[in-house]
Parts: sequence; structure tokens; C-alpha cells
Amino acid sequence: MQTFKKIFSYRMLIMLLMGYSAGLPLLLTGSTLQAWMTDQKIDLTAIGVVSFIGIPYSFKFLWAPLLDRYQIPFLGRRRGWMVLFQALTALSIFALSLTNPQLNLWSFLGCAFLISFFSASQDIVLDAYRREILPEEELGLGSSVYVNGYRLAMLVSGAFALYLADQGPWKDVYQLMALLMVPAIIFSFIAPKETQEIKAPARLIDAIILPLKDFFTRRGAWVILSFILLYKVGDTMASNMTTPFILNIGYTKTDIATVAKTFGMIATIVGGLIGGVMMLRMNMKWSLVFFGILQAISTLGFSILPSLPHQLSSLAFVIAFENLASGMGTAAYAAYMASMTNKQFTAFQYALLSALMSAPRTIISAPTGWMAKEMGWEMFFVVCTLVAIPGLLLLIPVFRLEKPAKPTT
Repeated sequence: MQTFKKIFSYRMLIMLLMGYSAGLPLLLTGSTLQAWMTDQKIDLTAIGVVSFIGIPYSFKFLWAPLLDRYQIPFLGRRRGWMVLFQALTALSIFALSLTNPQLNLWSFLGCAFLISFFSASQDIVLDAYRREILPEEELGLGSSVYVNGYRLAMLVSGAFALYLADQGPWKDVYQLMALLMVPAIIFSFIAPKETQEIKAPARLIDAIILPLKDFFTRRGAWVILSFILLYKVGDTMASNMTTPFILNIGYTKTDIATVAKTFGMIATIVGGLIGGVMMLRMNMKWSLVFFGILQAISTLGFSILPSLPHQLSSLAFVIAFENLASGMGTAAYAAYMASMTNKQFTAFQYALLSALMSAPRTIISAPTGWMAKEMGWEMFFVVCTLVAIPGLLLLIPVFRLEKPAKPTT
């Protein structure tokens, strides 16, 4: 009964909506935007430039100290910024809907960049708020609910937006997406107040130096950073090549749409929820061990897929297992990162750690196509499984580390 109350608590509803707010803008400046540009017969070179619009997500730690140091004069240190950035994100999406990529490409891309910047800034504050509002024992569940809200929003701004674009003009699609940001703004107004006990840094330089000093003078700081970098690297490498692999072994794009994308997304969401609930019962570090092992085994499943009967049930089994395990691992991973931040400097420290978390997706995954070509698919996925081992071994020293010191009040 106690677990049931925590799952369906008001805090978890807020976490779901905060995740939704963070996830909705992402594809509107990514694949959905590229689809709009393709529809308008925009040059492929310009479409390729869209990837640079997402730069604020990778470098958001650069202005995170400003959000730790300053607050706007309403709703508190975190919620005030949340409402402001959500409103600016919605306005930027609406402004983008009024532009025409054929008539003024630079205005079009400029509006898209503003969406990315305001959305990344919103992420900084949402991550800090989640860390500060949730009790330690609910970090795992709260992180999983937040991530699931994020993924559900990506379905809205991805698959649903593309469906709507087949029915009417892109202008109307983006105006609807702007309108769908409004519920998040409303809930930010009525979300639980964050604690007033944590003092903001006295000076901007303190908001930069003190979080770095706090983290890097901590025993095992480099172990923590290495663990965050390596824990999901094998899973990320494998995911980067999943679509070409499935097509290469004879499945169709329709198979991918129905099984890998839709069914797989559901499995990931379910995995995140299961992981969050299990972390209410399990120690977070043992959750990382158990979920990490499951991640590695599920990656190995792709290496045996070509030898299974060539039918949708085989594909569904492998995809469901991999996405379920990945969802569980992500829930524990996000909760661990949050627990390693000092509440006094949550915005900067979490933004820095999440930037490191995204490094494998953009850097280490780059040579995966070459690896698959040279090794063959079966050996490639075996190697991705083995790459997960260093991250799991780092849990041994991670187990011995202390939590961050309590903030000055």
C-alpha cells in the first residue's frame, strides 16, 4: 500500500509532467523539423545543419551557474525559472510556426535555435528541481517517471506530429505543439514548493568555483566521472546500429515501425517504471548492478537474432528485452547522477554530469558503423556486451564512496 501511494502521489504526477515538458521540444528541433524542411524541398546541406541546433543541450552547463546563483522574483529559486523558460519555449515554437523555410531560412533556423536554447535551459532547472523536491528514497522512482514523461512527449512531437503533418499544414502542427506546452506551465505554478533552506551562492564566481571544488575534492570524484561515462556505453553503441542491423538481416521498415519503435518504446517505458518501483525496495547501488547486468545480456540478444526464426515474434522478443533492460538501467543511472550532486549546486553539477553522460552518444558511437562492417554483426554486439564490463567493475569502488555533503543552510 505504501509503494502504491508513492507511485500515484502528487509528486510523481509533477515528475511525469516535468518530463513531458522537457521532452516535447526535442524532436521539434530535430527529426520533425527535418521532415518539415524535406517537405519544403530545402537543400540537403541546410537540412544537415539542423544537427547543430541541438548544441545548447551539450553545453548547457556553461550557463547553469547563472541559474544556481540568481532567481527571478516569483515562485522561488527553481519554479520561477521553470515557468519563464517553458513560456519562452512555447513562444519560440509558435514563432517558428510563422516562418517559412523557403522564404527566409535563417529566420526559420534562428527560431529553431531559440527553442533548443530555452528548452536546454529548462532542462537545467527541471533536473535541479527534481533533485531538490524528491526524498532520497524516491529519487529512483521519480527519475523513472520523469524519463517516461520525456519519452511520451517525444511520441507526441515525433510520430503524432508527423501524422498531423500528413493531414494539414506544418504551421498548424507547430502551433498545436506550442499549445501543448501550456499544461506544463500551469503545473509549474502549482508544483510543490522547493525548500527555502538551501542558500544560493553569494556571488556568480562562487556558483562556478564552489560546485567544481565541492565535486573534485570529493573522494572518488574521478571514479564517479568514469562510471557515468562508461555505465551505458555498450548499450549506447549497440542502440546506434540497431536500425541498420534489423534492416540488414531482412526485416522491413514497417517491421521496425511496428515493433522496434512503437512496441520498443512501450517496453522502455514499462522498464523504467519497473526499475523505479524496484528501487523503492532495493539499494540504488545494487539496482545499478542488477540493471547493468541485464543491459549487457540484452545487448547480447541482438547477436543471436539472425539465428532465430525470421518472424516478428523473434524481433519483438529481442527488442522488448533490450528496451526493458535499458529503461531499468536509465532509471537507476539518472537517479545515481542526481544523488551525486550537492543540493546547493544542483543545476551546475547535474548539467555537467549529464553532458558527460551524453558523450558516448556523440563521440564513442561514431565508429560503430565501421566496427560492424569489419567485425560482422554477431561479433559487433558481442563486443558491445564486453564494453559494458568496465562500467560494471567500477561499481566496486563506487560502492565505497560517500554521498555528497549536505548543503550549507
